[in-house]
Amino acid sequence: MTATKRPASAGPGGRSSSDPDPIRVSFRRYAGVRTRVLEVGEAAPDPELPRRSLRRRAATPHVKPSAPRLVLLHGYCDSADTWRPALEQLAAAGIPAVAVDLPGFGDAQPLRPGPMLPQLDAFTTAVVREQAVLGSVVLAGNSLGGTMSLRAAQNSRLPISGVVSIAAPGFVDSWLIRTVARYPLPLRLYSALPVPVPGFLVRKVAEQVVPRLLYADSSVADAVQVRRFTALFPDYRSTKSRLEQARQLVAELADAYRLESVKVPLLVVACGKDKLVTAASGRQLHTLVPHSRLLVREDWGHCPQLDDPVEIAELLTYFAASAVRTTQAKRAAATVTAAVSEDTAAG
Repeated sequence: MTATKRPASAGPGGRSSSDPDPIRVSFRRYAGVRTRVLEVGEAAPDPELPRRSLRRRAATPHVKPSAPRLVLLHGYCDSADTWRPALEQLAAAGIPAVAVDLPGFGDAQPLRPGPMLPQLDAFTTAVVREQAVLGSVVLAGNSLGGTMSLRAAQNSRLPISGVVSIAAPGFVDSWLIRTVARYPLPLRLYSALPVPVPGFLVRKVAEQVVPRLLYADSSVADAVQVRRFTALFPDYRSTKSRLEQARQLVAELADAYRLESVKVPLLVVACGKDKLVTAASGRQLHTLVPHSRLLVREDWGHCPQLDDPVEIAELLTYFAASAVRTTQAKRAAATVTAAVSEDTAAG
């Protein structure tokens, strides 16, 4: 069942309009950045508590540190709301998960001047460490969120049990991303226009372009989701700023990955109708990380959590459980090996 085939009485994710919203909304601070958090399942501890209190909580009998806990990261110019339909499905299945607004997007505080990826790394690290108090963290990211998930997996010190990378850029990208990187004459002219383009015209163009970029089939795009994206481009100035930010990000992606450091289970999701990051990009990522698994869905677009939140939620649930089992088995084997080595050395 896809997002476009729900009964008319159902809301996003298939929830009846009369049902209470299972998603809790709060504001927290990670790496000095105040942001909005959408959460289902058991709540994370207050990050302001002393570390000793957090360790005691992690050791209490009612907490199951081995249970999978999903952390969902959105893409460029998106927000945590992109995961709302999938979060509703996860809540119904009893799977704990959080989605956060990345710095510079949604209701998060803006990025500081300078390189973007290191700031996003620090933020992601803080989120992972907070969530790891309650369970084994599995990161899932779409687009830029996929990049941040991969970069987090490169850090062996982070308590991550698995990663799902959906349409991460920086491998074999579409003509559109390559165009932004080259910054051709039409874009330079737009940025240098002496008279700003009227806001209503910018919004009209965005309303036509956004559904085609995000969905596999723009004719069935969710109007609420489209309005959320187009609100990012209310006028000429904001559109120009987003374009300059996108150029900086594409440049940083050229040196974004150290994939030989990724040791945790990795699921690469490639989408056949993705107009921003081609399916070939996912195939190349899978080749570069030999132990990874690859899923190619020819009927999904750039944001499959919007195309088909039901299947995405199921996919994340099954992968998370498998990844946690695999990671725990590896850690147990490593512990046994280390113990045997110590005994041999002592003898």
